Amino acid sequence: MSSRNGIRIEHGPSNAVYLDHAATTPADPQVIAAMNRCLGIDGVFGNAASRPHRFGQEARDAVEKAREQTAALIHADPSEIVWTSGATESINLAIKGAAHGCAGRGRHIVTSGLEHKAVLDSCTQLAREGFEITRVRPGADGLIAPESVREALRDDTILVSLMHVNNETGAVTDIAAVGEITRSRGIAFHVDAAQSAARLPLDMRSMQADLVSLSAHKMYGPKGAGALYARRRPRVRLEALIHGGGHEQGLRSGTLATHQLVGMGEAARLARERRARDAAAAAALDRRLLDSLLRIEHARLNGSATRRAPGIANVAFACVKSESLMMVLQDVAVSSGSACTSSRIEPSHVLQALGVPGDLAACSIRFSLGRFTTEQEVDFAARRVRESVEALRELSPQWQARQRRGRGVEPAALRQEQAVTA
Repeated sequence: MSSRNGIRIEHGPSNAVYLDHAATTPADPQVIAAMNRCLGIDGVFGNAASRPHRFGQEARDAVEKAREQTAALIHADPSEIVWTSGATESINLAIKGAAHGCAGRGRHIVTSGLEHKAVLDSCTQLAREGFEITRVRPGADGLIAPESVREALRDDTILVSLMHVNNETGAVTDIAAVGEITRSRGIAFHVDAAQSAARLPLDMRSMQADLVSLSAHKMYGPKGAGALYARRRPRVRLEALIHGGGHEQGLRSGTLATHQLVGMGEAARLARERRARDAAAAAALDRRLLDSLLRIEHARLNGSATRRAPGIANVAFACVKSESLMMVLQDVAVSSGSACTSSRIEPSHVLQALGVPGDLAACSIRFSLGRFTTEQEVDFAARRVRESVEALRELSPQWQARQRRGRGVEPAALRQEQAVTA
């Protein structure tokens, strides 16, 4: 037990409780073991492009096995998997590559304001190059209506890019319905599935997505590894972003990181094997956490309560700034939004797109559970959040004013007291 600025801080059962799995996941022990076998002189350390000798052939075989495992996760053909350094590169390759490759047919792209910064910034760059970008608006529940996508399409639309599971609210987009719309119009459809691959079933045999971005470290694999699914039939014309030795069908040159790709393949195998079990466990822990958090006075869930992937929840605590709450919660790892925008002070662009009032958006915290999260950790985190929220509100003039209004204090008297306090 310790205190900071008069606020009591109770430390966790052993180490800090980690509830930020949407930012990154710890590598599964089986993934670590598989990667270790590809690093030393006695392992599969060769260059997969060095085909004349055994060391290169072993590396190539390991990489191709990982490609098969990753393809199996989404029910795709291995030849449709292009290795990248992560979801950000996959997104850039999908959006910029398709825009440049299909520019002869049009220069209009449709996306939304809910997307990851890799999508939004790629579209911003394309706008500088003369492409037109339309951002469809979500509902207050954080969902993108397929009909709103249909209405945004034009004769010169060449690409639609949407996230499957939102990384801040967990809202699930109906990508199957959107895919039917885009396919009927002959428009390429890119899906950011970084958050959904380990949480929800993905079947490229039935989902009419043409390009799908994946990330290893979002599904208990290593950082620095990712993949882009690029459908063969109908094939989307892609222009490469990185040039060199012509690796990965000419779409992504560079020596393949055998150990990282093997790690991603093993992570994909485990995700496929454990997905239903992990989802059920996450859903139960999710309910347990929210049952406690939403009992806190003036706490509210941002986004849909029903069409949400298990394990990602965004909760606002009125009159408690998220930065202050996270500073007090030293023993509970949470976030105020995407890890890629955590250095920015302004409220989440996702919550702003949902129409969450600015004061509440600045008081919102994302909780994301994972494969190794326990009931004990969830209960501890919920208790610590309640204690911290109550302690911070005691120091908040806004909270005290709200409480006085609730007790019927006259606004004039309240303004006078605030002026004296100031």
